[in-house]
Amino acid sequence: MKRYVYMFLIALAVIILLVFKIQNLSAVTVSFPGADFTMPVSFLILGVYALGMLTGSSVYGLLRSWTKGALQKPQ
Repeated sequence: MKRYVYMFLIALAVIILLVFKIQNLSAVTVSFPGADFTMPVSFLILGVYALGMLTGSSVYGLLRSWTKGALQKPQ
C-alpha cells in the first residue's frame, strides 16, 4: 500500500512539473557578463531553483563545520 502512495506522489509531481512547463513556454533573455542566453521561463526558474539548492546546501555545510570548529575546546 505504501508503495502505491509513493508512486502516486511521484506521478503527481511529474504532472505538476509538466503543467508548469507547458504554461511557461515564453522566451526570456538573461544577460550575464559577456553572454546573453535566451531560454523558456520554465527552464530559467527550474535552473535558479537547482542552483539555490546546491548553493544552499553548500552554505549550510560550511556554517555547520565552522560552528563545530568554534565549539571545540582548545587543546
